[in-house]
Amino acid sequence: MLVFSTAGESHGRGVFSFLDGLPAGLRVDRGVIDADLARRQRGHGRGSRMSIEKDRVDVLSGIRGGITLGSPVLLAVWNNDFENWKQYLDPWEIVEGRELHTPRPGHADLGGAARFRHTDLRNVLERASARETAGRVAAGGLLRSFLGSLRIHVHSWVTRIGPIAYDGTFAMQARDASSVFCPDDVSTREMERSIDRAAHEGDSLGGGFAVVLHGLPAGIGSYTQWDQRLDGLLSMHLMSIPAVKSVQIGAGIACAELPGSRVHDPILPSRPRSRPSNNAGGLEGGMTNGEPVLLRCTMKPIPTLTRGLPTIDMRDGSAVQATYERSDVCAVPAASVVGEAMAIIAVSSAILAGFAQPSMEALTAAFEGHRRYWEGL
Repeated sequence: MLVFSTAGESHGRGVFSFLDGLPAGLRVDRGVIDADLARRQRGHGRGSRMSIEKDRVDVLSGIRGGITLGSPVLLAVWNNDFENWKQYLDPWEIVEGRELHTPRPGHADLGGAARFRHTDLRNVLERASARETAGRVAAGGLLRSFLGSLRIHVHSWVTRIGPIAYDGTFAMQARDASSVFCPDDVSTREMERSIDRAAHEGDSLGGGFAVVLHGLPAGIGSYTQWDQRLDGLLSMHLMSIPAVKSVQIGAGIACAELPGSRVHDPILPSRPRSRPSNNAGGLEGGMTNGEPVLLRCTMKPIPTLTRGLPTIDMRDGSAVQATYERSDVCAVPAASVVGEAMAIIAVSSAILAGFAQPSMEALTAAFEGHRRYWEGL
């Protein structure tokens, strides 16, 4: 079983990923991890922090010569900005001057203060910051090599920013050429203008993105226990991304508007079995059904606004305006990369649970045996 967790603060020494349960013998491509980290930093509407950080993965344990050892893997993404903050975030002696006492609406500040009894909200925001997702993307980049070795590929693209929506097809080259990761020139330009308008007004924008996984045979996941259902695992992983407010699978909410005869996907007499439609989004009964797994996420606008929203001072309860912490105007493109990572982690976890083997050689043989069975079913 895959164990995954992250550690680190936004302006601390770095962000860290811990992975345990990987088989030995997986060849890891460092360039793939770094490329994902670089994509996470891109996107029209990102803030000035991205000009400071040059994210690259550093391996602290579990890999030798580019190959996993079967022992726990620890990854680091170091924070360049720590040099500007170390006196305020030192583990032992703190210099005053960066305290925060005004919870920002839309952030974890108020709930975090209540949960952990913090009086300085910096103790909340440093960990709750979306900077933590660099650790997720590093882990997802490593596990991309794992899924790639099993002929499974994962892509994402932006489907909406503010009022501008794109419902066309995916093309990787067009997505990568877009400043907002939308594979359409016209939509990209309109999204850029919407972001620039929001920035001028001191506001922020949300949007949506899609994630698709190709190459999964039917039967990954399980219907036997609620916490083994792959649709549940994917939804949980994606919903955990900061600012994501909804996750849809396949046709999603449109299923509520249509009769069953127009929702459920017929099974064709082909090998492997295929469907003329994919309203189920590749998942039925908590398991893959052999079609591409299609996921869609909605992200709320960044809650940090330059003009600030009404809030209170935690020290005396007085009404004030929220203070501004350096932030993005729009982070939907970056969130789409995090979405890929979280989908990769969820599916990798399901595969490792279903085909547990100590070595990649044995796991690949077991997985490909299952694929052959599915293709001949």
